[in-house]
Amino acid sequence: MPPAKQREETALDPGDPGPLSAKEVARRQEDRKADARSLLDTVAASVEHSFQRSQRLLSFREYLELAASHPVRHGRSAARYVRDAFQHYGTIVVERPWGKRTRFLLFDAPWAAPGEAGREPRLVGHEDLQGEIYRCLCNFAGEGTANRLVLLHGPNGSAKSTAAACVLRALEHYATLEEGALYRFHWIFPKRETVKGSIGFGGGGPSKEPESYAHLEENEVDARLVIELRDHPLFLIPAAERRELLDRWWKDAAAAGKPPEWLYCGELSHKNRQIFDALLTSYRGSLRDVLRHVQVERYFISQRYRVGAVTLGPQMHVDAGERQISADRSLAALPTALQATTLFEAFGELVDASGGVLEFSDLLKRPIDALRYLQLTLETGQAALPQQTVFTNVVMIGSANEIHLAAFRQHPEFPSFRERLEFVRVPYLRSFFDEERIYELLVVPQIRRHVAPHAVRTAAEFAVLTRLFKPEAGQYDKPLGAIVGGLTAVEKMVLYAEGKTPERLGAEQRKLLAASVARIYEETAARVEYEGIVGASPRTIRSVLLDAAQSDQYRCLSPFGVLDELGELCQRTAEFDWLQLERRDGGYHDHAAFRERLRERLTDRLELDLRRASGLVEEVKYGELFRRYVEHVSHWVKGEKVRNPVTGKDEEPDEKLMREIESLLGVQKEREEQRHGLISRIAAWALDHPGRAPDLEEIFPGHVQKLESTAFAKLRKPFALLLRDLVALLREEGGAIGLDRHGEAEAALARLVEIGYCRRCALDAASEVLRERFADLVT
Repeated sequence: MPPAKQREETALDPGDPGPLSAKEVARRQEDRKADARSLLDTVAASVEHSFQRSQRLLSFREYLELAASHPVRHGRSAARYVRDAFQHYGTIVVERPWGKRTRFLLFDAPWAAPGEAGREPRLVGHEDLQGEIYRCLCNFAGEGTANRLVLLHGPNGSAKSTAAACVLRALEHYATLEEGALYRFHWIFPKRETVKGSIGFGGGGPSKEPESYAHLEENEVDARLVIELRDHPLFLIPAAERRELLDRWWKDAAAAGKPPEWLYCGELSHKNRQIFDALLTSYRGSLRDVLRHVQVERYFISQRYRVGAVTLGPQMHVDAGERQISADRSLAALPTALQATTLFEAFGELVDASGGVLEFSDLLKRPIDALRYLQLTLETGQAALPQQTVFTNVVMIGSANEIHLAAFRQHPEFPSFRERLEFVRVPYLRSFFDEERIYELLVVPQIRRHVAPHAVRTAAEFAVLTRLFKPEAGQYDKPLGAIVGGLTAVEKMVLYAEGKTPERLGAEQRKLLAASVARIYEETAARVEYEGIVGASPRTIRSVLLDAAQSDQYRCLSPFGVLDELGELCQRTAEFDWLQLERRDGGYHDHAAFRERLRERLTDRLELDLRRASGLVEEVKYGELFRRYVEHVSHWVKGEKVRNPVTGKDEEPDEKLMREIESLLGVQKEREEQRHGLISRIAAWALDHPGRAPDLEEIFPGHVQKLESTAFAKLRKPFALLLRDLVALLREEGGAIGLDRHGEAEAALARLVEIGYCRRCALDAASEVLRERFADLVT
């Protein structure tokens, strides 16, 4: 076929993998067009159905009936609305080494679809912060107004803005639900030919029809006055009658408490009052005719469009203003009584955020003069403008770093501001599990390389180590003070994350320390210089991870690459205050020692992975062995016999088994104390976890691993040889390996791949462990 002819009859469809005939291309294009038309019809029908079902436009009578059906839901102030959003998404109880905490699921974006989870703001950890915000909201709801600003303060990068972003995003979603429906109203003025006779302006008396103009078509409307302040529709009912109505609704609904003061005593905004009074005068006092002009509209909270959720940067001007409404075609169509009225519309962030949340980012970067109006607004719930006073119905949240807060505390006017602020501390996280989760959510998805096991954990542990303070032994009684004062930085880090006490301590010391984690965690809570106020920020560690992912030496995001980048970071002492802190005994603020200890911990974890991949030990076997040990100890403590599962006979607890396990666990003396202490720990756990079967791995973290490690000592030589073979295999030097050993190395590699390794990071891990721990056995 000639080239020209071929080009005429074939074409390449960009959406298909290969060349198709021109006829086939045309057919597919028509199919896609038909699909697009069908999709448009389906989507249009769905949107229309959703619009009608969600009751987007209502007459005043329709809204009144809706409000009567759920008076509490439709009578909420901004503070109560935000509090209800917290409650709507529910809570869970999370167990931390320092105690149980309530976690609000709002901060986990439960509405997010699986594929969209990464796009939603999430707050990792910080349950205390969540509880404090909720406490403030409950207080505001109880008082009837948000008369204080919630100021989140902490070091840079400690999740202050993230916490606020989670609240704003939750409000956006909550407003789309039936439980979170919000309504405002506007004024509709129909064309004269649309209705019979006059609409009540100089036309000889009130008109009878139609009952409402709320549902008129666009071509039947001359003017629609939009009210920017989002007054509650019930404000259209005179105050005395409204109070009587609300009291009756609350009583009939058996609602707790009384109607909110905001709704009970609220008034129309200046612009609405002008329109209402002009209409009432023109209609000669007929409220029914005035309300025909009311169109109640459901609105949705939106950060993008600044509706009920507004974030304000540290700008220097006030956050509300007003302007006269200019004359345009629609205003010229208004009745004469209104055309003669000068209308002003309010604008600004305070107005945009009405009914929701106004976030002041870096609030204290503003000059103190710019904050004075805010103080008055919080005290009175009003913002005074030249032509009107705007009543605020908004929850205000601010953020500030500790440097600016310290300067603010020194200002002579600080005491007057203090009464209008709710200070909520936001320290850096002190659990490396939480810190690791941050990077898994925000950093790992951006990395285009394979992420080696333990790379992110290594970075997270370093970050936490930089934030820890040496405990003050004098804050505790003598037995505990001596123990706490001797904790190293790494031991304290592990205590916070895992609740594990140092094995170097005796059984009673470990028990006392484990029971005192909460006291240690809260030791600096009342101080200005609290634990978590300094250290490497998540933003800094994020850069470390991204730089490590570009390493030329490692083909993955390697934990060794992370350690190299941390070494580079620690050279920049002039840039970071936490690198300038004086070293303390126990390795606190010793960043060189941090990296050495992290490398040791990394090698421990790598060795454990390689052991389990080797096939030489079975973790399940040692877990079962420990379970049998606990069973026999339990019967020994109670003076009972144990039923032999093989013979079915009742026998004395196996002393030989118990002693063997205790030897493997390093218990040489005080065996009786060890056994009684073990059962006491199980009993204490059971009291804290009613209804749950004892979880031995949770109660005794690390015991099974210690059994495995002790027993593994006898297998060091074959394990070292397997590591050598694995390194040779990964370096493609498999020719030097025997056939049987080659199969064992391949099997070990397959197991490593199953737990997240690739060939390159498996080679790094095996080489490191072989060189650091087993080199003497293969030379």
